[in-house]
Amino acid sequence: MLDSKQIQKWMQLFAKEIATNKEYLSDLDDAIGDGDHGNNMDRGMIAVIENLEEKNPTEIADSFKVIAMALMTKVGGASGPLYGTAFLEMAKAAQNSEDLAELIAAGTAGIAKRGGASAADKTMLDVWIPTSEVLKNGQLTAEKVDSFVESTKDMQGKKGRSSYLGERSIGHIDPGAASSGMLFKTLIEVTK
Repeated sequence: MLDSKQIQKWMQLFAKEIATNKEYLSDLDDAIGDGDHGNNMDRGMIAVIENLEEKNPTEIADSFKVIAMALMTKVGGASGPLYGTAFLEMAKAAQNSEDLAELIAAGTAGIAKRGGASAADKTMLDVWIPTSEVLKNGQLTAEKVDSFVESTKDMQGKKGRSSYLGERSIGHIDPGAASSGMLFKTLIEVTK
């Protein structure tokens, strides 16, 4: 279970992680996409932090909604709508549940529906799906998250820009999976 203060702390840690690694994320995206994932996510997370501080939501659902709106309006490419949808679905789910596994599962389902992707398509879902499953047992660790991110390296892109490369997409970590890994590793820090 998270409260609004923990969500704010989570987003601060995530924003810092994105800012520190924006070049790395853009380099990953340069190999199989259009090279802007790091900068787009950094811009989005700056907006998330500003909006959370300005609006100061006290409810979990409201916190997730503020995050979703900032990401949808500030992050370019597919990442903004996908991350935004995840947090919007988590906001809806938070009206009926405070269970973290259920909230992440709702976000995962939102991403799958919005992006039309599924497991092993070499997308952020390849981190969200297994994270959602492991959370149900309360056994999520940073090492597991790293392994989910790393698993995308051997996959062939079937959605998004990496799908244009066919077999040449194999051997590269998916940038959305990498940023999702950062999202969940910072979540682990907050919920210790």
